[in-house]
Amino acid sequence: MDDSTNIFTTGDEETANQQERLLPIANVGRIMKQILPHNAKISKEAKETMQECASEFISFVTGEASEKCKKERRKTVNGDDVCWAMGTLGFDDYAPPLKRYLDRYREVEGDRSGASQRNEDEGGPSSSSAKFNLISKPF
Repeated sequence: MDDSTNIFTTGDEETANQQERLLPIANVGRIMKQILPHNAKISKEAKETMQECASEFISFVTGEASEKCKKERRKTVNGDDVCWAMGTLGFDDYAPPLKRYLDRYREVEGDRSGASQRNEDEGGPSSSSAKFNLISKPF
């Protein structure tokens, strides 16, 4: 029997598939460290637990947003769909701030792409490589 027809997966393949659905653990650890005192230590188990929880939460919200898109016969999930899903799933305290963040992000990106286009038209450098920091000060 050809390997491509084998419906069973090895432990390594299963682990690889699980890792693909999880957020990168280094990023999770970095985010966790931002809120803790600089001398705090985070165990590997704590990072892995947070990695699984955050990944599952994202999957849960994205799944709801995706279902909405399917019902509306759309193929692309956008930020508004995610905000809608947050409210629908009972995360009412988070949906409005997320929507404000999304609106602000779009506003800044719109300003940036307009400035970028003007610079390119004038022969100047594009600002597309510049990053803005909405994460620490979203509002």
